[in-house]
Amino acid sequence: MPGEVPIPSAKPVIGEAEIAAAVRVLRSGSVVQGPEVAAFEEEFSAWVEGRHCVAVNSGTSALHLTLMALGIGPADEVIVPSFSFAATANAVRLAGATPVFADIDPDTYCLDPSAVAAAIGPRTAAIMPVHLYGHPADMPALRSLADGRHLALVEDACQAHGAALRGKPVGALGTAGCFSFYPTKNMHALEGGMIVTPDAGVARTLRLLRNQGMEQRYANEIVGANMRMTDVAAAIGRVQLKRLPEWVEQRRSNAKHLSAAIRGVPVPHVAEDAAHAFHQYTVRIAADRDAAQQWLTERGVGSAVYYPTPIHRLKPYRGGTWELPQTDRAAREVLSLPVHPALAGDDLDRIAGAVNSLRERT
Repeated sequence: MPGEVPIPSAKPVIGEAEIAAAVRVLRSGSVVQGPEVAAFEEEFSAWVEGRHCVAVNSGTSALHLTLMALGIGPADEVIVPSFSFAATANAVRLAGATPVFADIDPDTYCLDPSAVAAAIGPRTAAIMPVHLYGHPADMPALRSLADGRHLALVEDACQAHGAALRGKPVGALGTAGCFSFYPTKNMHALEGGMIVTPDAGVARTLRLLRNQGMEQRYANEIVGANMRMTDVAAAIGRVQLKRLPEWVEQRRSNAKHLSAAIRGVPVPHVAEDAAHAFHQYTVRIAADRDAAQQWLTERGVGSAVYYPTPIHRLKPYRGGTWELPQTDRAAREVLSLPVHPALAGDDLDRIAGAVNSLRERT
């Protein structure tokens, strides 16, 4: 309505506590891979059942280094969804391996285990499910496939901070788990990533890989890179981590409100044994999504499409004979509405009302 403030599709939190944490680190003079990073790793470990945590400079770096630490390279294939951000497949390519795309479950948007089973071949070394939009993938079924064929199971949990399956947190369900701390995630560190693993040897390799192959300065043990997290980022991440439970519960509450109020379009599915983190609240618009999005914009409701082009249709990945009907359909229909913790009850009613009014379009 005229005069109303538009509701943004996402709203990163940068408050006085985050600013104070950054200033404290800058004044300390210890700004890269120091005590704040170590503390952040320890505190994040408590979220993932005490697993080893290794902080890096982005979620993409987390995925890339994890594959390298697991020994996955040019001779290998990694099964991934095409319905995801390109970083999922990019990390496989950066490790020298080949991404193999499998279709998704139309309800959860996560890898369909039956499609994964059909995609496994003699060169398959790993399965990399994405907990898309904050909904956990079917990890028990994927674990059964992985264990039966001695494959690594790497969780792309970059959108799923606070999600769980059968009471276990994502990130603690596979061989390793990877998180992103980009500003629009459920929690952020301005930028950064975290790798979670139960294996102390893999954790040590990851620490070498992120720091030029060194544990001690100038004593390079392997070829590594510079993918360290700064102490400023870690300090901000520590502040955000303390509020993550509150924020995730608010996202769930907002999602429940929207799902009860929205009519006429399919709302997000939540599996019976899953705790959805609602990084995104995604509906389906089967007809003329662009016009629907414009309609919402005119009524002050932000929205976004994640992801309009499946990875297998992007230029670097074209050429395969992929048949992914559920992926292609989702890419045509999905539309994510605001669900972030800054929303008030009136905002939620406005969002639902704008969606419900889509039927008024001529």
